Amino acid sequence: QVQLVESGGGLVQAGGSLRVSCAASGIIFSIHDMGWYRQAPGKQRELVAVITSGGSTRYADFVKGRFTISRNNANNTVYLQMNSLKSEDTAVYYCRILITTYWGQGTQVTVSS
Repeated sequence: QVQLVESGGGLVQAGGSLRVSCAASGIIFSIHDMGWYRQAPGKQRELVAVITSGGSTRYADFVKGRFTISRNNANNTVYLQMNSLKSEDTAVYYCRILITTYWGQGTQVTVSS
């Protein structure tokens, strides 16, 4: 059974940092490309960052230079380090195994201005 469990969300002031994690189980994690998405209230879910099985990364323009995606295949976890947070980064953050329907349950990130 495939499971993705996000953690690490919370409340942070604008300009602060937060790291969210996504632990995967039930899959051969190392062979999958992984993505972080987010969904703000009243908005569509959007792609934030991707990391391939080989470690290549790409980012949405609105987080470039502020967010870093990484992975640890030894513990089946993908991370999103978020720096210089802005109020518009407030959203529920989800991880996903790319090109599948497997999503985590999401973790709330709230940035106060």
